[in-house]
Amino acid sequence: MTGLVVAMDGPSGSGKSSASRGVARALGLRYLDTGAMYRAITWWMLQQRVDLGDAEAIAARAADPVLLIGTDPDAPAVAVDGVDVAEPIRGSEVTGAVSAVSAVPQVRARLVAEQRAIIGAGDIVVEGRDIGTVVAPDARVKLYLTASAEARAQRRTAELAGTTVEAQQAAMARRDTLDSTRKAAPLAKAPDAVELDTTALNLDEVIAEILRLVKERT
Repeated sequence: MTGLVVAMDGPSGSGKSSASRGVARALGLRYLDTGAMYRAITWWMLQQRVDLGDAEAIAARAADPVLLIGTDPDAPAVAVDGVDVAEPIRGSEVTGAVSAVSAVPQVRARLVAEQRAIIGAGDIVVEGRDIGTVVAPDARVKLYLTASAEARAQRRTAELAGTTVEAQQAAMARRDTLDSTRKAAPLAKAPDAVELDTTALNLDEVIAEILRLVKERT
C-alpha cells in the first residue's frame, strides 16, 4: 500500500466520513478530513466576527488562523490557535456558514496547499469535495459517494439533536447548490472516479466495497 492515496468525494450525508475512517483503519492508513479544515476556518471567522457576506473580508483574514489537523482515523484532532474545535465545528452555525467561507479562493488556495503537504508521499485516505479533481488528481483510487436526498437527510438527522428530516433535506439541498456552483473547485465527480450509491448499503457494506476497489486498483 506504500504511497497509496484514496480520494473520497461526495456531498454531506453520503457516508464518506464514516467510510473513509473505516477504510483507513482497515488498511492501516492515515486519514484526512478536509471538510474539518474548512469548518475550522469558518469557526474562527465567526469567533472573530468577520462579515461572512463579504468575500474580501474573509480573504483578508484567510491566512491568520493557525490550524492543527490530525490524521489518526480513531481520533482526528482539529485545533485552531491551540483551541480544540472538534465539537464546535459540527454545530449548526458553522454548518450554515461553511459554504460561504469555502467558496473564497484565498481560503481554498491556503487549505489545498496544506492538504497536499499533509498527503505528502501518500498512505492516506482523504475525504472532501474536491479531492479527486483538485487536491489529489493523481490519486490511485478515487471514489464519489452519493445517496438519495432522503437517505442523506435521515442520516444527518440521526446525528444531530433538535432537527427534522425535512429541515435537513432543505439545508443539504441549499449547500449542494452552493458547493456545486461555486467558481473555486466546485463539488464534482472526477471523470475517473468510481461512483458508489450508498442509499441501500450499511456502513460495513460500503467499507467492504471500497476495500474491494482498492484491492482491484492496487
